[in-house]
Amino acid sequence: MRLRGLSLEPAVMLAPMAGFSDSPLRTLAREAGCALVFTEMVSAEGLLRRQRGSRELLRFSPQERPIFAQLFGREPERLAAAAEVCAGLDFDGVDLNLGCPMRKIVGGGAGAALMREPERAERIVSAMRRVLRVPLTVKMRAGWSAGEKNAVELARRLEGAGADAVTLHPRTRDQFYGGAADWSLVATLVRALAIPVVGNGDVRTPQDAERLRRETGCAGVMIGRAALGNPWIFSALAGRPVRLDGYERLRVFHRHLEAMVRFYNDPRRAARNMRKHLVAYTRGLPGGAALRVQLQTLDRPEQLLYEFSRLLGISGSDAPVISARSTHGYPSDQVDAGGADVADHRPGAGGAPGDV
Repeated sequence: MRLRGLSLEPAVMLAPMAGFSDSPLRTLAREAGCALVFTEMVSAEGLLRRQRGSRELLRFSPQERPIFAQLFGREPERLAAAAEVCAGLDFDGVDLNLGCPMRKIVGGGAGAALMREPERAERIVSAMRRVLRVPLTVKMRAGWSAGEKNAVELARRLEGAGADAVTLHPRTRDQFYGGAADWSLVATLVRALAIPVVGNGDVRTPQDAERLRRETGCAGVMIGRAALGNPWIFSALAGRPVRLDGYERLRVFHRHLEAMVRFYNDPRRAARNMRKHLVAYTRGLPGGAALRVQLQTLDRPEQLLYEFSRLLGISGSDAPVISARSTHGYPSDQVDAGGADVADHRPGAGGAPGDV
């Protein structure tokens, strides 16, 4: 699969997931064989207003490349300006969120709400395209509701406005994440567009990913929740299956936890953020449910590592220890888009970039 000058092979991607797909998870996915990762969704308005939370979501390390920034909003010129900031931070591409079903987002007229305003969505893509030289992609849903399925019509408009690819999660906004993803709609979209279509939804195993490609003809597959606690799904799809025993599980969990400590520069914050990942790592393991019950009492990385090691039956000299410490030396802690904490990876970048 090609997006302008970017070649993705195999075209398997980690979905942007609010609260989950931060830099440590993206790095693990890339190491496992994932071809492309995305930031968590970032508010265009928050970025342009230089809000710390929005800037922090754009931190990334060189090991994550290629990486796209995902933006949400509803004003064409504001989204274009935010896209320009992301390009200036040397992201490999920008993705527009037309799929988020959450009330807070759609209540502001963004995310999946834009499926009900095709003209506005078209103007947004056109405005973003004018300022970007890197790939511009769109992630969307089947439509707003069962009676308002307009993904094919809208995607055609966005293709005409300059989108380089479309990712389709074939559920409606009303479905949220319930019911079954209608893969037949992915196949319909593939036939309707000349640009690549990426399929998403109900991909839980490597076999599901292969079946989605086979049944729909999609150019790529995006994996979300199934990758949580399971980066090995990307290894299998990259042709590098891993023997998944307790030691391998613990090795990757340990690496993930240490990356969280380094990235968040605060062991307790890292531990709190890692608890939700531990839920995924323990899913299906004997004793996992009992460990999940006590998660809220674990607020130090050493506690999380000890309890997961014990769950796996690994102790003594075989059990790893936390060697990472909070650090200001994380590759993306260098600088700003008008403030601290946003990476500027441009070759030779030294000072802060210009105002947004």
